[in-house]
Amino acid sequence: MTFQESAHIALQDTQLRHNIGNATRAIRAKRNHVVAELPDWQELREAGRALKERVLRHLDHYLVQFEQAVQGNGGHVHWARDAAEANRVVVELVRATGVDEVVKSKSLTTEETRLNEALEENGIRPRETDLAQLIIQLGRDKPSHVLVPAIHKNRAEIRELFKRELGIEDLSDDPAELAEAARRHLRDRFLHARVGISGGNFGVAETGTIALFESEGNGRMCTTLPDTLITVLGIEKLIPTWQDFEVYLQLLPRSSTAERMNPYNSFWTGVHEGDGPREFHLVLVDNGRTNVLADEIGRQALNCIRCSACMNFCPVYERTGGHAYNSVYPGPIGAILTPQLEGLDRAGSLPYASSLCGACYDACPVKIDIPQVLVHLRREVVKSEGLDPEHAAMRAMANVFSSRRRYELAQRLARAGQWPLARHGVIQHLPGALSGWTATRDMLPVPKQSFRDWWRQR
Repeated sequence: MTFQESAHIALQDTQLRHNIGNATRAIRAKRNHVVAELPDWQELREAGRALKERVLRHLDHYLVQFEQAVQGNGGHVHWARDAAEANRVVVELVRATGVDEVVKSKSLTTEETRLNEALEENGIRPRETDLAQLIIQLGRDKPSHVLVPAIHKNRAEIRELFKRELGIEDLSDDPAELAEAARRHLRDRFLHARVGISGGNFGVAETGTIALFESEGNGRMCTTLPDTLITVLGIEKLIPTWQDFEVYLQLLPRSSTAERMNPYNSFWTGVHEGDGPREFHLVLVDNGRTNVLADEIGRQALNCIRCSACMNFCPVYERTGGHAYNSVYPGPIGAILTPQLEGLDRAGSLPYASSLCGACYDACPVKIDIPQVLVHLRREVVKSEGLDPEHAAMRAMANVFSSRRRYELAQRLARAGQWPLARHGVIQHLPGALSGWTATRDMLPVPKQSFRDWWRQR
């Protein structure tokens, strides 16, 4: 289903629009407040952009450095060319431990590879421990936001879900009571889990450290309590040095959760006797990223630090929600990342899921020029579709507008041919394929005398 078809369905859901509108407006207001506290915000954005672009220019070097650092600290590194290979590696690692249940922290990369489905097909039950992800899993739903996967649900809907799925009869829709119900449900899982699966926000090339920033503490439980930890990371998540956190730890929490600092910041480097997991496996996933890297304009999508600021400021996302994008990555970043990862033949409608207003570019903490990439991808879509009537019409107009002689001839022809259409100084309906122009707007007719004609007479 294309974005346009999904968006048409989503727009009929008034409750969905109400829930997402309320949530994104609240996040925008808080985010603007904490960003305004930093007088050097624009300099920080520029530093964040420059660091990520440096990583992409030298990605081969940093990946090897990162791998050696992880192994030097007792970790095991696995490379996965695509989603199937990544899932196969994780399933085999879990099987080797002999367990049939794992606890998971929120991870977009594992959403991208559909790891949960692969685990279940092999008789392993994944337990999502992030509150929003738990809501999604219990409701057999799909995430609709990068940071707040259940943003499309309100408290009353969550209350009914918990009562039905967790067997809780006496439960209000108070957020603290809902969180406590989830905590009681998950506590026993954490204490008995022998395998934890996590994602990560950053990998530090120089030390082999993985960083995970979160708000609930469930990620820290997943990465410290089990005997075996498996981390799944996209290859673009690297930063060169530990010092680079001074930039991203100011940009990320303010842009994502509108906080000055995330409540839980976890860092782990390999394994250590008597502290944390006894075994650590890192799965580095490509899954189309090297193809994105080869595109000089489109590669900036790999700079994304998954803060979701672009979604919270996007007028299209606010009205359609995330499900309309049919992608793990919704919103403006999904509109440029998904078509590059999955191909234009599968996601070619997404570059059109934007008004090109530029709000996403202004909000992006690492200055990804999303409108530029959207236009670039639209051009690629048109090329892939062969002859396009609109594209052919635009090329013809460009040819006419580039010559004064052709332009004035076109004016005379239009003036002569518009008489059946112009009524009372306005054209309300154009015929045939041109009717789209006048479906929601009036059009002024060509004047009887152009400025040039008037000037020549004098």
